[in-house]
Amino acid sequence: MHSDAVIVGAGVMGTSIALELARSGRSVTVIDKARGIGHGSTSASSAVMRFNFSTLAGVATAWESKFHWENWAEHTGLAESAGLVRYARTGLAFLDVDIAPRALYLPLFDTVGVPYEEWDADRLTAEIPGIDTGRHWPPKRLADDAFWASSSERLGAVYTPDAGHVSDPQLAAANLADAAVRQGAVFMLSRAVTQVIRRSGRVAAVLLDDGTRIDTGIVVNAAGPWSGRINELAGVGDDFTVSLRPLRQEVHHVPAPARRGSAGVTDMCIADIDLGVYLRPEVGGGLLIGGTEPECDPLEWVDDPDGIATDVTKPVFEAQATRAARRLSTLTVPNRPRGVVGVYDVTDDWTPIYDKTNLPGFYVAIGTSGNQFKNAPLVGGFLRTIVDQTENGVDHDLHPAVFKAPYTGHTIELSTFSRLRPVNEKNSGTVLG
Repeated sequence: MHSDAVIVGAGVMGTSIALELARSGRSVTVIDKARGIGHGSTSASSAVMRFNFSTLAGVATAWESKFHWENWAEHTGLAESAGLVRYARTGLAFLDVDIAPRALYLPLFDTVGVPYEEWDADRLTAEIPGIDTGRHWPPKRLADDAFWASSSERLGAVYTPDAGHVSDPQLAAANLADAAVRQGAVFMLSRAVTQVIRRSGRVAAVLLDDGTRIDTGIVVNAAGPWSGRINELAGVGDDFTVSLRPLRQEVHHVPAPARRGSAGVTDMCIADIDLGVYLRPEVGGGLLIGGTEPECDPLEWVDDPDGIATDVTKPVFEAQATRAARRLSTLTVPNRPRGVVGVYDVTDDWTPIYDKTNLPGFYVAIGTSGNQFKNAPLVGGFLRTIVDQTENGVDHDLHPAVFKAPYTGHTIELSTFSRLRPVNEKNSGTVLG
């Protein structure tokens, strides 16, 4: 069997890459060990669309991606009647916190053209009735008496009205897969890559667990938390300046708080590093609550992504839901935890790696979990740009590729996502980037 390109991973990243490489005229085969499209980390994503990043490329990528989600039928080439995801424009309030000050990202908003409003504590209270505007940094464990202490200091927020969320992350991957199939891509599910075969110093084939051999000159690793294993099979990673590890994460669902007045907290997303959580309204009612990796909480790094406990745990649920309730007086914490468990593929600075490697023909779109779902529409174009340039003999390390954003016209420097970059010290060190 032969394929011009093999993509490992059928999540939202792998399917986006499959679509763009197929559009470039290549024959494409996508391999995934799961039984369905988007059944890995994608299915556990909160799918929040926000623009707060610490790099110009990060902000420009998120802003451009927003237009692709809003014009999903155009991006995928699928009919509106095909069961497409929708983009819910809710707005997002990014609460003030010293490790991600306004001065870090507002100049980037101005450069990119992201609309925003600066809210003081009084405006925040008016827009989100019932919100506690106290500064509580740093986040604390519930057993710490200081967690419940009131604060004389108040915080405000930066509000971005164009932020929001995608209605169904798994369906988004399925839409991209359908679009890729229409371009000729082939999906092989319930199959695992067991070997990356070299010939004359470059990729020559992959071997699957059922004995199938696929001859190919291009392999793209988009395997999410399993990406480290695929890199090991290919013998790459020794030159990476940024490392990555799988991290178990929980996202919880709680009933929406009661509304007060004409505005309601359920109307918008909230990013609250100050207390260590983020919230977004859920389709059909309710709120999703995720954590922002506060230092007071142990992180659950895993060696085997297949071996994690898949049920939400009461201690993590209580911590995250109670922190959210500490911020929102109208929120109640249910007795029974409810939510989803996933494994994130996390780099040292929570910035992904979109790059070639030192094995010719082997490319990576990794370290994406947690904060890159929003950028999936562009990731396919990023990899297509890098693959096209590299396969045409241009060294991406010496002459980094750039991506021209079709909607906004911005030029995005893909060196920001290099495997050889310095660790981004301006990053907040959290899933929020």
